[in-house]
Amino acid sequence: MRALRSLVLMLALGAPGFGIAQDGATLADIRQQLAILYVEIDALRNELSATGQLGTGFAGNTPLDRLNAIEAELQRLTSKTEELEFRINRITVDGTNRIGDLEFRLCEVEPGCDISLLGDTPSLGGVDSAAQVPAPQTDNGTGPALAVGEQAVFERAKAALDGGDWRGAADQFAVFVQTYPGGPLSSQALFHRGIALEALGELSNAARSYLDSFSGEPEGVVAPDALLRLGVSLAALGQVPDACVTLGEVPVRFPSSSAAIEAQSARANLGCP
Repeated sequence: MRALRSLVLMLALGAPGFGIAQDGATLADIRQQLAILYVEIDALRNELSATGQLGTGFAGNTPLDRLNAIEAELQRLTSKTEELEFRINRITVDGTNRIGDLEFRLCEVEPGCDISLLGDTPSLGGVDSAAQVPAPQTDNGTGPALAVGEQAVFERAKAALDGGDWRGAADQFAVFVQTYPGGPLSSQALFHRGIALEALGELSNAARSYLDSFSGEPEGVVAPDALLRLGVSLAALGQVPDACVTLGEVPVRFPSSSAAIEAQSARANLGCP
């Protein structure tokens, strides 16, 4: 009985675990609330059943009414979870399709590129199936660990780039990406390699490097600039419609970045609709 009174008091005072999920809640927040609600429902059922008051209403209507309210909230949260999962899946599929289309178009203008060898485009964010979106993981603040010597190799390639050794920088960044695939500096290495290739006049290769940089880490440090330079490179290759679409994505995805302003200016110069 004491436990039941405590629980009723918590409910009456609006305990944090029973707060209504806001529209902006993340999927992890909603799932956490679901777990809490399931536990509290079981506890409330056990309390009511143990005292024999579930059917008689001896303890009053408040606990039972509250139980019904919790069950209704469970249904709402479940529906919200399914809605968010559907939106995530849709964004993943749409982004993957766009990247695949850009890879196809780049291959069309790249000498010696065999379209039949492109294969399937990996899903955006590294998710193999858009229907199986992983739950958000807790960030411990340390980020991925660098392999031994990785930072030193990256810095040597960056020094070559800063010194104007375009070919040396392009080659060193290419070796870096092959040596440390999927590492924490891979997207930055691909981005800097694109700059070096662009300086060498190899625009199709530069565009592909920018594309790989962005698709590898769509929310990364260099993602806004990689997407901007990809759009500019596509325009230089004569793919103006694709360039307009790509440049239009920069202010949408990164509205507060300096790349967004440059992208809007580039779209105006191209006469994009």
